[in-house]
Amino acid sequence: QVQLVESGGGLVQTGGSLRLSCAASGRTFSNFFMGWFRQAPGKERAFVSGISWSGSTYYPDSVKGRFTISRDNAKNTVYLQMNSLKPEDTAVYYCARSIGTYSNTLPKEDEYDYWGQGTQVTVSS
Repeated sequence: QVQLVESGGGLVQTGGSLRLSCAASGRTFSNFFMGWFRQAPGKERAFVSGISWSGSTYYPDSVKGRFTISRDNAKNTVYLQMNSLKPEDTAVYYCARSIGTYSNTLPKEDEYDYWGQGTQVTVSS
């Protein structure tokens, strides 16, 4: 059974930074595409960033240049460094693991099979 555990969320002022971590169980972490998503109250879950098994990264325009995703395969952990935070970044952040392995193609949301429990990020104005 794969488990994903996020940490690092909290309350920060506009312009501040946070680093989220997602620790994964399982020995084949490095083979999978990992993604970060967020869900704000009353809104649908949205893609925030993704990193392939080979290190290719993906970002939507809303966070490009402010967020950086990385992974440490030795620690089975994926990170999300968030800088220049804005109130609209407030949400619960989730990490997820793709179904397929060795893919450099950004998975659709329904192509992730394991999700973490989420960590709250609140950006005050």
